[in-house]
Amino acid sequence: MRRSSALVAMAVSTVLLGGAVPSVAAPDRQDGTGVSSLAWTSCGDATTPALQCAMLDVPVDYAHPDGRKIKIKLDRLPATAPKSQQQGPILLNPGGPGDSGLWMPAYITGQIPADVASTYDWIGFDPRGTNGSEPHVVCDAHYFDAERPDYQVGHGTEKAWLAKAATYAADCAADWSWILPHMTTVDSARDLDSIRRALGTKKISFYGGSWGTSLGSTYGQLFPSHVKRMVLDSIVGPTITWYDHNILQDKEHQRRFDAFAAWTAKADSVYHLGTTAADVVKAYNAVEDALRTSPVSAAPAPGAIGPAEFEDTFYGGGYNFLRWPRMATVLSAYANQHDTRPLNIAYNRYAAPGADDGAFPNYNAVQCTENSWPRDWEFWKKDQAAVNAVAPFYTYNNMWYNAACMFWPHDGGAGRLKITGKGLPPVLLFQATEDAATPYPGAVAMHKALPSSKLVVQNGGSFHEILFHGDACLDDTFVAYLRDGTLPSGKGFIARTCAPEADPAPVYVDPTPAAKRATAALPATDREAVHGRI
Repeated sequence: MRRSSALVAMAVSTVLLGGAVPSVAAPDRQDGTGVSSLAWTSCGDATTPALQCAMLDVPVDYAHPDGRKIKIKLDRLPATAPKSQQQGPILLNPGGPGDSGLWMPAYITGQIPADVASTYDWIGFDPRGTNGSEPHVVCDAHYFDAERPDYQVGHGTEKAWLAKAATYAADCAADWSWILPHMTTVDSARDLDSIRRALGTKKISFYGGSWGTSLGSTYGQLFPSHVKRMVLDSIVGPTITWYDHNILQDKEHQRRFDAFAAWTAKADSVYHLGTTAADVVKAYNAVEDALRTSPVSAAPAPGAIGPAEFEDTFYGGGYNFLRWPRMATVLSAYANQHDTRPLNIAYNRYAAPGADDGAFPNYNAVQCTENSWPRDWEFWKKDQAAVNAVAPFYTYNNMWYNAACMFWPHDGGAGRLKITGKGLPPVLLFQATEDAATPYPGAVAMHKALPSSKLVVQNGGSFHEILFHGDACLDDTFVAYLRDGTLPSGKGFIARTCAPEADPAPVYVDPTPAAKRATAALPATDREAVHGRI
C-alpha cells in the first residue's frame, strides 16, 4: 500500500525546509509464546543433499517476548565427524545488511579442509524480514526498475530522487511500521541467541563479513559468555555513524576506481582507451554522457540502461577487482565500436534488480534507525558536494541509495550499541587495507574496541570479504583458528600481515557466444555476486 501523493509531497517539502519527519508508532501485538524449537527437514538441494532447512519463531520485539512472532529461515549442514570431535554450531552471515546466508554452509565447507569442516554444524539464515524469513518485507517491488533518474546532481533529477526516496519511506511505513523499528542489528543479534537456544547449545561460533561484523560484535557484546569462536571479515567500525561510514566508502571507492583506470591504461594494447588513467576516466565519462541521451536496452532485464544503471554496473569493481577485465571491455567496446553488448551483459550480471526490492528494506531499517540522520536536503546537498569534489565516482550514487533515511519514520535516537569486548574469548579479525566497502579504519577501531582480538591484515589487498579467495596466508589462519583456536603469533598491533593478490590479467571479454576462450580466462569469482553495500 502506498501513502497518498499529498503526504509524500509534504514529506519532501519538510526535508527541503529543514524540518523533521514525524515518527510512526509501532503497534504492540501479543499473540504467541516463547521461542520455538527447530524441526529440520531436507532442503531438497540436489547439489548438497545433506543440507537441512527449518523455520524458527522469534518475537518481533524482545521487550515483549510473548508478543507477536515472526519467522527466521535457517539451513544447516550438520557435522559429520565423530561426536567426540564435534565443536558445535557456527552461524554465518555475509552482510548487507539483510543478505541471505543460506548459501554459506555449502560454499564455505567446500573452501576449507574436510577434517575441519566436518567438526562444525554450519548454520545459514535469512535475517528477520528478508528473503525466506517471514514476513519478507517488501516496500516497493519496483524501486530499482530501470531506467532510474540520473544520480548526478546538476542534471535536473534532484526533485525526482527526493520524491522517490520519500515515497519509498512512506511505503515502508504504510505496511510495515509494526516491524521496522525492530529490524536493527541488536534485534538480529538477539535472533542469533534465539537460534542458539533452539539448537540447544551453550555456545556458538560465528563468522560474519561486512555488516556481519557489526552483527557479530553486537552479539558478543550482548552475550559474551555464549561465544566459542568469532571471526569478523571486512569490518565496519564500531562507533562511526552510518552517514559518516558512507562518506568513507565514497572516498575509498574513488581510490579503487582510480586503480582500475590505471590498470586499464597499462593494458592499452588490449582495451585501446588510452595510456593514462585520465584517458580511461575520460572514456568512462563519455559513455555515461552518451547514455543520458541514448539509453541501451537492458534485456533480458526490463527497462533501459541509463547513467544510473551504468554507474551501478561499475561500482562493484570496488568490491571485487576480478571484475576489472569485464568493466574495461564494456568501456572499450562502447567507446571504440559502439558495441553495447558487453554493457548489457555486465549490467545483467552485476546490477539488474531482482523480483522485488530484496534486502533494501532491511538495509534502511538498520541504517536509518540506528543513528540519527540529517533531515535537511540543503545540508545533504552542500555536504555531499564537498565529498563529490574529491570522490566523484561514487558519492552521488551512494547518496541517493541512502536518501530514504532523510524521510525514515523511525529516528535513530541513541545510536549503535557500544562495543567493549568485555568477557569475549579471542576474536579473529581480517581486513584488506584497500577495501572500499568497509574501509581499513573500521578494522583498526574494532581491534582497539575488542581487547581479546587478533588482527590479520592483507596489506595492499582490495577484496571485500577477503577469505575464501584462495589466499593461503589468510585462509590457513582462519582454518587454524577453527581447528583448535590457534591464533596468529605476532605481538604487534597487527598479528599477521599477508601479501596482496595479484592484479587480474587484462582480457578482452568477447561477448559473442563462440568466445569461450576469453570468458574461460576470467577467474571464476568474477561470476559471484557482491553482497550488499556494507
